[in-house]
Amino acid sequence: MAAVEIVSFGYLHDEPPTAHLTVDLRHHFRDPHVSPELRYMTADDAAVRATVLGTPGVSALVLATATAVEAFASGPSAGVITVADGCAGGRHRAPVFARALAELLRDTGHDVTVQHRDLHKPVVQR
Repeated sequence: MAAVEIVSFGYLHDEPPTAHLTVDLRHHFRDPHVSPELRYMTADDAAVRATVLGTPGVSALVLATATAVEAFASGPSAGVITVADGCAGGRHRAPVFARALAELLRDTGHDVTVQHRDLHKPVVQR
């Protein structure tokens, strides 16, 4: 199986990291930031994870992204496959998505590392 690096990030903090596959979660999935009770929480909090994973389409996108990683892994190159997934601030949707993807890929035998570039940065006021 392949080595996979997943990087979650926030578009409002900096440019997306270089990756083979970049998933933009900003426009199609509800942002927990809009809920005052979730705004200052992160993907480390169960309420945020439940909200993100309960959003219609998120689980399907995790599966589709895993399928794309499998396609990269089946190619002739033996290099690390990098997946970047981003949301607005990098504290809610992106890290939850990254962890769900990592779990699925590990279950299928891939060696997965996860980095949350912006998870612990301050909340972006918008």
